[in-house]
Amino acid sequence: MASKQKSSKKVGKLKKIFGKLHLWFGLIIGLIIFVVSVTGALYVFKDEFENIARKDVIYHQEKDVENKKVIPIRQLEKLVDEQTQEKYPIHWVNIPMDKNMSYMFYWYEHDVNAWNYFDEFPIYKQAYVNPYTGKVLRVYDEKNGFFNIVKMIHWSFLLKQSWGSYVVGIPVIIFIFMLISGIVLWWPKNKAAKKQRFWFRWKNIKNWKRKNYDLHNILGFYSSIFALIFSITGLFYSFFFIQAAIYVIFSGGNTTYPDFSHIKTSAPIELRQESTLDKIIETVKTNYPNSYGFSIDLGHEHMDDHEHPNFEVYVAHKKQVYYSSSSLIFDENSGELLHIHDPKDKNFGEKVVGANYDIHVGSILGLPTKILAFVVSLISASLPVTGFMIWWGRRKKKKKS
Repeated sequence: MASKQKSSKKVGKLKKIFGKLHLWFGLIIGLIIFVVSVTGALYVFKDEFENIARKDVIYHQEKDVENKKVIPIRQLEKLVDEQTQEKYPIHWVNIPMDKNMSYMFYWYEHDVNAWNYFDEFPIYKQAYVNPYTGKVLRVYDEKNGFFNIVKMIHWSFLLKQSWGSYVVGIPVIIFIFMLISGIVLWWPKNKAAKKQRFWFRWKNIKNWKRKNYDLHNILGFYSSIFALIFSITGLFYSFFFIQAAIYVIFSGGNTTYPDFSHIKTSAPIELRQESTLDKIIETVKTNYPNSYGFSIDLGHEHMDDHEHPNFEVYVAHKKQVYYSSSSLIFDENSGELLHIHDPKDKNFGEKVVGANYDIHVGSILGLPTKILAFVVSLISASLPVTGFMIWWGRRKKKKKS
């Protein structure tokens, strides 16, 4: 009996410490977590919204495409340049396998000396282009677009990415502690307490404070495991050690990530022709006829240009997800295929790292997991609010006493 009392006292002390930390951390980071959660919820259905809003240009409406030839990529690039008159070179192009879909040309420049989002990216635009005529159907300014601004608030509070991600990342680490401490504080002492912890029992309760308390505790409990997953996958983009830890854990202790930088262009530059990229494009189409599409860098110099060890083409096998993808390395002078890295070649650690974004935004299993991510994000946004109201109510009660 005495040992039980001692252990219950220890648990009581632990809960008291956790309660204090939970409270003060919540007051310090509550607003940040609210903003990060709301922007996360808004971003979840970005692709669905844009697919509806841009349907008239995503599909070019060209007739009889089976009997028509796509314009060579360098000629297409020149036509796009002539129509858009941008001062920066086109960075890359997304090529869909569906012949009824438009090609997507991107301008993307990164100024490493800037301190905020708007200066850091002098340009980030996307043009939808009919590949059979070269006509630019529409250009979107992605940099100033609603969803990209929402994304960058979520990611770095519109600050420079290299340190703005820590402004978000550090509070998220604290939030993870709060989720764990919240479960400790929620844990019922006895069977009688269990009845009130798993569901709302508001039939005879009119007190808003009690309802607010239940919203904080019950919603917090049911969403905690998913909130932990979304938080950890978000930290992946703020801290390299999180990326490394995820890879090591899921690869079974492998500390070396596959590196193919030794596979480089060896053919002389004299072999490079205007048609070299077309040769690469045809090779990709032949090897992956059932994929969703692929992206190709057009090879121009850019503001933050760094040495690329090889010419890599990214192939997406499915729509709107990254986990199912292949990487192909080509000789950029001769257009020869040098290396293929397919999903079957990846260890489990690589697959988990590759699926991190899909897990984070809820696209991993399609609409059901997107809805889950949306709901959990809204609940996460509500926790600082309901938590603050609990503290404020108790504070006023103390003052009255």
